[in-house]
Amino acid sequence: MQWSDIQASTTSCGKTVRCNERRTPGQIEHLQKYPGLGWISCLRSTAIRGLLEDGLLHRCWFDETHLAEISSPDSPGERLIACHNPLLADERRRKREDLLQATEKHLQKLAAEVARRTRKRMGKTAIALKAGRIVHRHQVAKHFQLTIEDGTFSYRRHEASIRREEQLDGIYVVRTSEPAGRLSADDTVRSYKSLAEVEQAFRGVKGLNLRLRPIWHRLENRVRAHAFLCFLAYYVQGHLQRVWAPLLFAEENLWKLRQRRDALAKAQPSAAAERKKQTKQTRHGLPVQSFATLLESLGTRCRNTCQVPSHPAGATFTQLTELDPLQTEAFRLLETL
Repeated sequence: MQWSDIQASTTSCGKTVRCNERRTPGQIEHLQKYPGLGWISCLRSTAIRGLLEDGLLHRCWFDETHLAEISSPDSPGERLIACHNPLLADERRRKREDLLQATEKHLQKLAAEVARRTRKRMGKTAIALKAGRIVHRHQVAKHFQLTIEDGTFSYRRHEASIRREEQLDGIYVVRTSEPAGRLSADDTVRSYKSLAEVEQAFRGVKGLNLRLRPIWHRLENRVRAHAFLCFLAYYVQGHLQRVWAPLLFAEENLWKLRQRRDALAKAQPSAAAERKKQTKQTRHGLPVQSFATLLESLGTRCRNTCQVPSHPAGATFTQLTELDPLQTEAFRLLETL
């Protein structure tokens, strides 16, 4: 069984598969064998830099808009949606500067140590080993130029390398095979950002919730049946979580909120979700639950078989335990009462 076969069955956007960037090339080649199956992925930083260098993407576009749709001869039949998130750009710039300063602090100590050792000078190899450990500690080696000789060490920032990386700050490019008539640019970005939900689903399916792994089967059809049942169970779980959202800490009307808010902006909880988190109560005054605790509460309901000792034939009847307010509301939402 191919990973793409399983992943395609877990998405909720028609027949569109969201691909993990680290596994994208192999997955797309596999998905292209199925013409009716679309996909959404993201370009790597080297490919984005190529678009900038080839003049197919310009940072000046983002002065007026944060989203632009482009095309590239290297990606025939695909749509490329270039996105710029100014908050992400500022965060990456701040983080890079923090890492550069932290690295310079250690390089300065190394330079002072080399300068102190005048009687027995530190060799070139020893200096290089220490300097290499320092610049690779925070993955910023490409941003420094080191001068190393026996008993001599100096460093400076590689400004050209830093400026080159700054060109990518806040920019990412989503790629998809879906036509614009089926999936708009904003919806494409929203769908790609929901990849985290797909990855969370796989963790839930393979972890303690549904236990997809390990699979103790030897025949292929049994393995497929096992995987199908696990994903069917996850589908039911997802349906229950959406229906019971008013009783859970989860966001209600999540899909509608996503459609209204900016596709690139950081998601913010609604006022209703914040109120539930602060008060720990629903709008009807019930205690807010997690999905696990709600299932535990519903699991206390029993069907008892009662026998009448005084009846000559030993007549029996069944009786359900009475529902508490939380259980009543849960079944009302399911419309099973």
